[in-house]
Amino acid sequence: MLKKIAVTQLTLGMHIQEFCGSWMDHPFWRENFVLNAAADLKTIQTCGIKEVWIDIQKGVDVVGETKQEAEAEIDDVLEHIAPPKPVEVRVSMADEVKRAAKICAKSKEAVVSMFQEARMGKAVDHEAAGALVDEISNSVMRNPGALISLARLRSADDYTYMHSVAVCALMVALSRQLSLDDQATRAAGMAGLLHDLGKALMPMEVLNKPGKLTEEEFRIIKSHPVEGHRLLVEGGGAGEVSLDVCLYHHEKVDGSGYPKGLKGDEISLFAKMGAICDVYDAITSNRPYKDGWDPAESIRKMTEWSKGHFDERVFQAFVKSIGIYPTGSLVRLASGRLGVVIEQSQKSLLAPQVKVFFSTKSKAYIPPEIIDLSKQGAEKIVGREDAATWGLTDINRFWAQ
Repeated sequence: MLKKIAVTQLTLGMHIQEFCGSWMDHPFWRENFVLNAAADLKTIQTCGIKEVWIDIQKGVDVVGETKQEAEAEIDDVLEHIAPPKPVEVRVSMADEVKRAAKICAKSKEAVVSMFQEARMGKAVDHEAAGALVDEISNSVMRNPGALISLARLRSADDYTYMHSVAVCALMVALSRQLSLDDQATRAAGMAGLLHDLGKALMPMEVLNKPGKLTEEEFRIIKSHPVEGHRLLVEGGGAGEVSLDVCLYHHEKVDGSGYPKGLKGDEISLFAKMGAICDVYDAITSNRPYKDGWDPAESIRKMTEWSKGHFDERVFQAFVKSIGIYPTGSLVRLASGRLGVVIEQSQKSLLAPQVKVFFSTKSKAYIPPEIIDLSKQGAEKIVGREDAATWGLTDINRFWAQ
């Protein structure tokens, strides 16, 4: 039976079913566990959370409570089963980026824990993973560019963990673009979060190798979809979409992918989505062996590959979901000024908001200025640019503030 108590009533041996409050308000990535550590008890009582739900059938009860008080908790349990919170309306990049940064930081901790537990043979906590997916999804719905772009800005050492967060966010954005319902969108997000779980079992010296892999090392890495699928099956609780995307996100529509060489319609919609989101985040991210490509350059490259690698319809929806010039892309305007894309336009994929900061004519920085290219009379983007060509460093500071 569930019971809501104040954190001051918590004692060791109680089974915490759920924290009262947002997932972002407490320092634990998971819920539904027995409180065995004194340090965890102290953390809960000092983190700002006021109340928790405990399950007295799985752990100790509150000392000294009467039977009548315990039975009264049943009504509270019924009240606890509330409808989902309404999704917030779309907000600006500036408004969402700070909140998205906090979600990214906590998401990394959660995925690190998830991978560590997988290495120790423990099953994925799907309730905790679901809470994480919900936080990521809500951020994407408020403003897709914020979390998706911030998740790309990680060190090479963090790639494996933040890649899962980024693919989750990309899957949610793509699902919404494809007009999938809420249940399918949540399943897509969960699949994105879990798609690379098999990498938890890959040798770290191979996973983080700074140079080209040998044939044997590549054979090992190519086993991660099968290993991840096995972990999810053995752990139980994984949905069909998560199992499917985990196993088949490296399949290609021309049959040249792995592990089974599936072709065309043999690959599910969700696996096709996973393949696109996985590749985009991989090529835009800094890796141990290479720096990531500019987002707009990555879209151009993927367009070249799309006929053999990706489903055309799904890829077109993906581009619509993040833009032809995704947030963080360096572009040249007709005036010769360089700017970084800071926000997508609801009117045109070719006319995002850009923060200009450099003149190619004077080869010097200029006072930053935000230009909405969708407004009548605004100048146009004439092409992508390579930051290194102009000696520019850390251009992300112009949008990731």
